Amino acid sequence: MDTTTIVITIAGTAVRGTLRDNAATASLLSQLPLDLDFADFGGQEKIARLPAALALDGMPAGSSAEAGTIGYYEPDRSLVLYYEPVGYYDGIIPIGTFDDLEFVRDTPPSTGTVSRE
Repeated sequence: MDTTTIVITIAGTAVRGTLRDNAATASLLSQLPLDLDFADFGGQEKIARLPAALALDGMPAGSSAEAGTIGYYEPDRSLVLYYEPVGYYDGIIPIGTFDDLEFVRDTPPSTGTVSRE
């Protein structure tokens, strides 16, 4: 499976992510680099609204997400970094994984930059 490496810089710290090759990822990559405002949601994820929706051709209608998943939450048009596991919800589209789970979990809401490595 083809992948693309991205860097998510939050509070001056770089977190590496790996995106799977699919329609949603291609849409996200076409928008990079992005400055996004990451907020904590539910004590299980950091979420940031994207400026444009991602393509969902061939993507599932919903999914669950393990800790360390990069996802797209279609109803809110948001990029999500899951630091705790989340059960199945319509609209969760896993698109990759990220490292440094503890940093993402422990960082307060802040602006971050998402770019290709």
